[in-house]
Amino acid sequence: MAEVYFYHLTSSPLEQALPDLLEKVRGNDWRALIRCTDQTRLNKLDAHLWQYREDAFMPHGLAGGDHDADQPILLTTGADNANNSEILLLTHQAKTDSAEVAKFTRVCIMFDGNNPDELTAARGDWKTLTDAGIPAQYWAQENGRWTKKAEKTA
Repeated sequence: MAEVYFYHLTSSPLEQALPDLLEKVRGNDWRALIRCTDQTRLNKLDAHLWQYREDAFMPHGLAGGDHDADQPILLTTGADNANNSEILLLTHQAKTDSAEVAKFTRVCIMFDGNNPDELTAARGDWKTLTDAGIPAQYWAQENGRWTKKAEKTA
């Protein structure tokens, strides 16, 4: 059964935390689908991933190209899993539901804890998904590290 991991960003922005998480995803040889709520934000993430670190390369593409199925990391605003990803990463209040969660190995919801709208949305997502019987973990940044703060089993 798929799990949902909530990542509460408090000490680093999404642009810093996302590449770290993607390196772990790629280290497990998984594919990732990153869903954002609008194209402008998605374009910013795309540009950032091309240059987030001088000594690293993060292979990825924007959805809608000829090679979506070949991308190890695909950025999208839509719901189509065109690259057959095991991991779904949601940013900027992008949504999912229990039926979609079941199609992935893991779903990660990353939210800015300093943004009251994102915090409220993440709390609602936690309740909705755990009430549907989906196992979830809540991770928060603490002193530069991720600390598990809560876990709900099926």
